[in-house]
Amino acid sequence: MPVFDLTEFFKLSSALNYNLSAASLNRYNVLMYILAGRRLDADDQKDREQKGVLMEALGYLFAAYRQKRRRLGPMAVLHPLRAAALFTRSVDTASLVDVLSILFHDILEDIEPGQFDTLTWKTMESQLYSLLERLEPDDESRLTANLLCLTRVAGESYYRYIARLLDNARNAPELVEVKLADRLDNTLDMRIDLEDPLADLDFFKTIFQILFVNNYPGYRPKAEHSQATAINGARRLYQLFKNAVLLSLIRQHTPPADRRQIGSLCDTVAEASLKEAQRTLIHLAGYHLNEVGAQRRLLLEAMQYCYSGRTDLVTRPDGEQLLDGLFSTYFGPVSSKVRGPQLDILYQNKPLMMEASVAFLVIFLSFLNDREFYIKGISAKGIEPG
Repeated sequence: MPVFDLTEFFKLSSALNYNLSAASLNRYNVLMYILAGRRLDADDQKDREQKGVLMEALGYLFAAYRQKRRRLGPMAVLHPLRAAALFTRSVDTASLVDVLSILFHDILEDIEPGQFDTLTWKTMESQLYSLLERLEPDDESRLTANLLCLTRVAGESYYRYIARLLDNARNAPELVEVKLADRLDNTLDMRIDLEDPLADLDFFKTIFQILFVNNYPGYRPKAEHSQATAINGARRLYQLFKNAVLLSLIRQHTPPADRRQIGSLCDTVAEASLKEAQRTLIHLAGYHLNEVGAQRRLLLEAMQYCYSGRTDLVTRPDGEQLLDGLFSTYFGPVSSKVRGPQLDILYQNKPLMMEASVAFLVIFLSFLNDREFYIKGISAKGIEPG
């Protein structure tokens, strides 16, 4: 399946959720679905033993996440399970440590003793220690090191966190693939829809008609405007910004030889981001800015801006171009207390959101077109306008 396809992602979520909701939870079914039929070792006995370890890992995750929910409402345990399934479907081979790393990538941030009663916590600790004891010493060390690298520490900016992870990936290249799979799931997990808004829609034909066909009546969505959710359009664009940061830092920090190994997952994240930018733009055209003349003016203004090359770098706001300062003003602030109100302001500015969607289309197409492309002004220090 194309792992960036939202319809396939809905199917993946449904299959996992169905098994998690069963009266008698079948961990083996969940594991087999995650691995997609993959073996972990060529030797039958070792393969069974390693899958047994993963069964214990699933038992720990179900206990640890049982009371937690994702922002949109589904069970929080779906995130590590889906991310692991996306990971195994995106790489040529996956080791036991690789799969454990993606399954446990958030536990040091998400799971704390104060969230459980004393007996439950002791039981969970015993589960985890039992699991670790089944690993070879080198595998246990690798897993522990991976989880520390994948955990963002208090006070650490997203930029420094990714740069630290990439520094450590020189000795553990699987860290980059794990992080990309995590970002892929976060990118796809932003909508509670019955179907992909792009289903049965030729997006680029629609854009062509807006630009060139003078009797085009405009795009009209089939469905009524849905109720507001916890993740609105501005916050979806922020997730695309985080993907642009991750891909830009990977391009700057990762040697070209290693970059080829992770190229498939980088492309997958770029493709998923490209589709999400299309959904945001078409939503704005269908529900918020539905006058074709206004749409055409915004698209042409964004086209000129993008073609000038200014989407290739971080800019300062200049008061003339809508897109100037997009990253530095709305997405770049490290503090969520500053960034949150800025995203609220962006959400009220629908013309800027439409142009920002175009900018992200160009950015992710540039990542796909050019293996050396990255956004200048994004570094471990943060956002630095040129």
